[in-house]
Amino acid sequence: MLTALTGVTLLAGLAIAPAAPGASPSPAPPASPASSADSGTADAGTTALPSMELYRAEAGVHAWLDANPGDHRAPLIAERIGSQPQAVWFAGAYNPGTITQQVAEVTSAAAAAGQLPVVVPYMIPFRDCGNHSGGGAPSFAAYAEWSGLFAAGLGSEPVVVVLEPDAIPLIDCLDNQQRAERLAALAGLAEAVTDANPEARVYYDVGHSAWHTPAAIAPTLVEAGILEHGAGIATNISNYRTTTDETAYASAVIAELGGGLGAVVDTSRNGNGPLGSEWCDPPGRLVGNNPTVNPGVPGVDAFLWIKLPGELDGCDGPAGSFSPAKAYELAGG
Repeated sequence: MLTALTGVTLLAGLAIAPAAPGASPSPAPPASPASSADSGTADAGTTALPSMELYRAEAGVHAWLDANPGDHRAPLIAERIGSQPQAVWFAGAYNPGTITQQVAEVTSAAAAAGQLPVVVPYMIPFRDCGNHSGGGAPSFAAYAEWSGLFAAGLGSEPVVVVLEPDAIPLIDCLDNQQRAERLAALAGLAEAVTDANPEARVYYDVGHSAWHTPAAIAPTLVEAGILEHGAGIATNISNYRTTTDETAYASAVIAELGGGLGAVVDTSRNGNGPLGSEWCDPPGRLVGNNPTVNPGVPGVDAFLWIKLPGELDGCDGPAGSFSPAKAYELAGG
């Protein structure tokens, strides 16, 4: 994952994490391109999420639009990206003194609007294997404290929690003790979330369809407590895999877990599918399916924009920074 490790800031009265990570490198063969209308292969499905609008939080795209109303790119960016609900990341420096308030500002604003927020805790120790997004809590004990404080801000209304992107897909960089501590920490956060707010739904990141096989990743998910605390899995976070590939992959992972779980798919940048195995700001990509809790695909609970379109992976500029050029490209300009 790539991210600028800044703290959550206040923008228009809401708590915003300005730096959603980029995609993690992983071996991946070329995939067939998909159009932005690509929405899987089935007609209908059930959902574990309430049928309500997703929360429209302020993000970097909105700050840029407010500051650049006369830019020729602004109308298209506003129409295609600024109008859509996106996740809120908590990815800054370790902040036990403020995290509860920051989360509560998001969840209370969403509750007041009658909308469903998507929040992303990203504070696991040894984050990103110490690479571009390295950081996180200074120890697993500190992370356990932060987890409880994060959960305390979730309120009592429905909320989607996408659990620690890359924490499981990148776990092989840890030694055996660190691995065990990480899996226990993920289970602890998921348990803290569901204990604090029974209406919360926790989705564990599994990477994407060209990374780990379903048979390889399922046992690790079980070790991390998904069967006890998870509503399902999240796929394609910050990547470009087609919706069709990801829904099929999600179905296979869930089958390995014994069924009974759902999935959310990040469609924020997969409208043209991947460019070979390139994960870092590849050119010519498009936003994909609009976020919705009614995706019409069996076993898929939602299409979400978890990675914020226009925020860079780190190759075309600082990771996590908003690029109007990239946003314009993703919007079809």
